[in-house]
Amino acid sequence: MRGIFIRGDKWYYDGVVINRGAAAEGLLMNVRMVNAVFEDRSRQALEMEEKFDPETNADAFISLIPEYVAYGVNAFTISLQGGDPGYEGAINSAFNADGTLRKNYLERVERIIRACERQDVVVNLSCFYQRQYSHFSALSGKESIKNAIKNTVKWIAEKRFSNVILEISNEYQHGGYKNWPDGDWLMSEKGQLELIRLAKQYNPGLLVSTSGLGNGELHGSLIEAADFILIHFNITPIDNYPSKIGKLKKYGKPVVCNEDDKKGASGARALKQAVINGCGWGYMNYTTNQSFPFVFKGSSDDIKVYRMFSKATTPGNQFTE
Repeated sequence: MRGIFIRGDKWYYDGVVINRGAAAEGLLMNVRMVNAVFEDRSRQALEMEEKFDPETNADAFISLIPEYVAYGVNAFTISLQGGDPGYEGAINSAFNADGTLRKNYLERVERIIRACERQDVVVNLSCFYQRQYSHFSALSGKESIKNAIKNTVKWIAEKRFSNVILEISNEYQHGGYKNWPDGDWLMSEKGQLELIRLAKQYNPGLLVSTSGLGNGELHGSLIEAADFILIHFNITPIDNYPSKIGKLKKYGKPVVCNEDDKKGASGARALKQAVINGCGWGYMNYTTNQSFPFVFKGSSDDIKVYRMFSKATTPGNQFTE
């Protein structure tokens, strides 16, 4: 089978288990690079720095993909509404208010997906981010939110991407969604279930999930509906990883953390603890990769963390407590 797929609780790419023979065998080791496709139509970015070009920003990330991969990164989270750039009010969305897709934005996303595809790397494409509200391009309500999902998954199918998985919402319970029209619905398990099923209806082969808050938990109904279990560990103490992951492993699906803001020695320890307990780990370097102006330096972003990525994904290396 070509591209990314799941067998049991393990990830495979082009028919081979990911990280075969390594401590992280079958686990999706990933990095959050949500602002690699960033733009700000509010013009604040131009006021903060004399020149910011979204295409140049994307190129800077693309040029470093081979180095990140060489250190063992299997996947990147890329977002159609970005992430927190360190200031409020950014208008950064691949969607128009009615849920139709913006051609220029999607072309930039495609460039990154294709660059990852050439490296046999997965893209976790995240659709909704809580801060994108109250502006001319903000989604206008339930129907536009549904349209956004439908149009996104149809676009993925039309492009025949084999390395893309889908995240409906970043931290669907986040209070920021209360500012969205129909935000209470979007924040509910019922709303998320509806969107997961809608995505599967229009693109049955696409692997779909949604992420919970930084406490390492996801509601049982969403776990049952999703193809993989997507969690965040930002506010979770490392010593709690075994119990958090253990509760999720019983579902028999891959467990993936795609956001943990621990850095340096703490980040390396978090990665190791996640892998030992059977969870793919996702690194978020907020100050370097996500805060404006965004910087991509490969392993130099955080050498302690990337050395641990390498150790976890190199065949023959095994972790012990």
